[in-house]
Amino acid sequence: MTLMCVPDHPADIDFFPKPLVMGIINCTPDSFFPSSRAAALADASRKARQLIAEGAHILDLGGESSRPGADYVDEAEELRRVIPVVEEIRKTSQIPISIDTRKAGVAEAAFKAGADIINDISALQDDAAMAGIIADYGGYVVLMHKKGSPRDMQLEPHYVNVLDEVLAELQLAVEKALRAGIKKEKIILDPGIGFGKRHQDNLDLLRNIPRINELGYPVLIGHSRKSFLEKICGRGVDERIYASISAGVLAQLKGAAVLRVHDVAATLDAAAVVRAVEGEGTVWSG
Repeated sequence: MTLMCVPDHPADIDFFPKPLVMGIINCTPDSFFPSSRAAALADASRKARQLIAEGAHILDLGGESSRPGADYVDEAEELRRVIPVVEEIRKTSQIPISIDTRKAGVAEAAFKAGADIINDISALQDDAAMAGIIADYGGYVVLMHKKGSPRDMQLEPHYVNVLDEVLAELQLAVEKALRAGIKKEKIILDPGIGFGKRHQDNLDLLRNIPRINELGYPVLIGHSRKSFLEKICGRGVDERIYASISAGVLAQLKGAAVLRVHDVAATLDAAAVVRAVEGEGTVWSG
C-alpha cells in the first residue's frame, strides 16, 4: 500500500498531564444531541473553528450516528459527509483529528486527508480490514466496547458482571490490534458508556475507571449529555451540561485520559479546577 498521509500526520499525541478534551462534531442529520449536528460542510467547518478556539485538544468527526436505534450509513455517504471536513480543517489547523467510523475505507481516506485517530465503536470487529489500515498508516485507534449494534444495543442488554466482561473484551480487542501491527502506544480504550449498557452498568464503569486503567492504556470516556444522566437529573439532552460536567470531573478524578464532549470550554474549565486543587497526578500517567 502506498501511504499518502498529509505531512506530520498521524501526529504524536501526549496524554499527560491533562485529560485531553475531545470535541465532538457530528457530520450527521440525526445524532442524539441536535446542537451537535453539522451535516453541511460550512456548518462543520464553523463548528471546528469554534471548538479549536475554545481549546479542544482533539476533534472527533463522525459521519454515521451511533445513537440507540440509529440506521446504518453506507460507505459512500459517510465519505461524502466526513472527508471534505477533514480537508477543510487541515487547511488551517494541525489539531489531531479523530474519525468515528467502523469502515476501513473511510479510515483510509481519512488518513490520506490528514486524520490521526480512528475511533472505532466496534473495536475492530465490524470490518476485517480496519486493523491493517490503522497499522499501515501508523494511526491511533480508540477501541470501544459495545454490545450489539446501534440499532439494537439498548434492547434489554444484560451482563453477569459488566466490569469483568468489558475488561475481558477490551483485552481481546487490544490483542487483535497488536497482532495486526498497531503500536501499543497508539491504543486508547473506551468502555462504551451507553453502548449496550443498563443504567447501573454505566455507573459501575465510571466508578471503576481505575480498573480499566490497569490494562495499561489511556482510557477515553464518552459520557457527554447521554441518557443515563437524564435518569439521574431528570433533564432533557439540551439541559444536561451540568450533569455532563460533573460526570467529566468524576472521570478525571478516576483517571480518564480523554474526555469526549460536546461542551469543550466548560469541560476545560472544570478540568483546570481539578488540576489546581488535586494536582496533575489525578490523571492517567502512562
